[in-house]
Amino acid sequence: MDDAGIFVLSADMALVQTVDFFAPIVDDPYLFGQIAAANALSDVYAMGGEPLTALAIVGFPSGKLPLTVLGDILRGGQDKVHEAGALIVGGHTIIDEELKYGLSVTGRADPRRLLTNAAARAGDRLLLTKPIGTALLATVAKKGELPADELLALTESMRALNAQASRAALQVGASCATDITGFGLLGHASHIARASGVTLRIAASSVPLLPGARAAAERGVRTGGADRNLAWLEPLVDWGSVSDADRALLIDPQTSGGLLVALSPQRAKDYLSLVPSAVEIGEVVEAGVRGLVLA
Repeated sequence: MDDAGIFVLSADMALVQTVDFFAPIVDDPYLFGQIAAANALSDVYAMGGEPLTALAIVGFPSGKLPLTVLGDILRGGQDKVHEAGALIVGGHTIIDEELKYGLSVTGRADPRRLLTNAAARAGDRLLLTKPIGTALLATVAKKGELPADELLALTESMRALNAQASRAALQVGASCATDITGFGLLGHASHIARASGVTLRIAASSVPLLPGARAAAERGVRTGGADRNLAWLEPLVDWGSVSDADRALLIDPQTSGGLLVALSPQRAKDYLSLVPSAVEIGEVVEAGVRGLVLA
């Protein structure tokens, strides 16, 4: 249930491999390229790896959009890959009815110091490094109803790399992490619970939110991806007294979300000092009836 594949080359070197692509979540082609690239690179960081190379994957509606759009997308992706210290070394493009873009990424990692979602232990604290709410806000933005400042906060969050969050986790001796993407915060948290054989207690009020996300949830904004996440999670979660709006936020599919890291209390303090955006949102306890318990 981990975020990327690991191929061990030697005692101290492994390849980390992943692929991710999707349709545009924003209107600006260059920004879309950056966000899609950051999202794909995130799986390498979630494993404690460093990106090396990437291959571009494109579905392009030829004849419906000018080629300058494709050029801007590829330039945005390349700039983000370069920011990560990696290189675009090729790719493949097909004609498609709907525009899609993403990357197949290869990274390197020390197989003795991997991050995995199967290493959470009772007593660990749960730290989240980015606020959530991207799908709800993107839905509002597509209607032209998202204020400029909230749109800027959304796009800045989505195009930010998880590089420092990953490196800091390794620096403090973490062994358990995952990135928060399409399955939402609770979906990816459930992967940690299942793979580690534990229960995660999450304080809904402590989970950081992007500006405008709560207002969108309270107005009843919803997405199809969230509905699918809820159907999967329903038997796995003790929802407690969490409100409908909080439930919508916790299952909201994320694009290029942050890392969810499980750390011992002392290491959690060290991590918070290294990653100012990180917030403690809960704890790991012995396995109970449900893998996730909300408060």
